[in-house]
Amino acid sequence: MQREDVLNQALSLLENRGLLMSEATLNDNLDIDPERLRVFWPTRNDLLYDCLRYHGNQIDIWQRRVLLDDSLSCEDKLLARYTALAERVRENRFPGCLFIAASSAFPDTDHPIHQLSRQQKQSAFAFTTELLRELDIDDCDMVARQLELILEGCLSKLLISRSTGDIDTARRLAEDVLTIARCRKNGALS
Repeated sequence: MQREDVLNQALSLLENRGLLMSEATLNDNLDIDPERLRVFWPTRNDLLYDCLRYHGNQIDIWQRRVLLDDSLSCEDKLLARYTALAERVRENRFPGCLFIAASSAFPDTDHPIHQLSRQQKQSAFAFTTELLRELDIDDCDMVARQLELILEGCLSKLLISRSTGDIDTARRLAEDVLTIARCRKNGALS
C-alpha cells in the first residue's frame, strides 16, 4: 500500500470520527497491518502529524490552482473555498475541520501538531490577503481577518453540525463582508 493511500484513508477516518479517535480504532479501520504501520508511524501522533501535513499540502495546491485560474474573478476565488467545502461535505469529508480540532486537542503552542494548524491558518490568511490586494480593498489585513474568522467559525460549526446549510450561511456572510469592503473603498460608507 502506498503512503498516500494510508494518509488518505486516515484523513477520511479522522474527518468522520474525530481527531481524538483511539489508535486501536484507527489501526482497525486502515487497510494496512498495524505492525507495518508502526514502521512508518511509530505513534498515533506521528500518523496524525503526517496526515495533517499531507492535508495542508493538498489545501495549498488547491489554493495555487484557484489563484492561477483566469476564468474566476478575485471575488469568485475568495468564495471558491465554500463551494469546495460544500462538495467535500456532501462526500462526507470535512477538510479544514481537522486543523480547527487540532488547535484544541493540542493547545500547547510549541506542539508540532498545533504549529501545523497555525501554519495552515497563516496559509489561508495569505491566500485571502493576496486576493483582497488584487481587489484593491482598503485595510486588506482587517478584511482578511474578518473573512478568515467567518471561515474558521464555519469549520468549527461543521465539527458538530456537518451541515451544508452552515457553509451557505458562511458564504453569504463572506459575500456581505466583501460588499461592505468594496463600498468602503468607493466612499459609499464615508
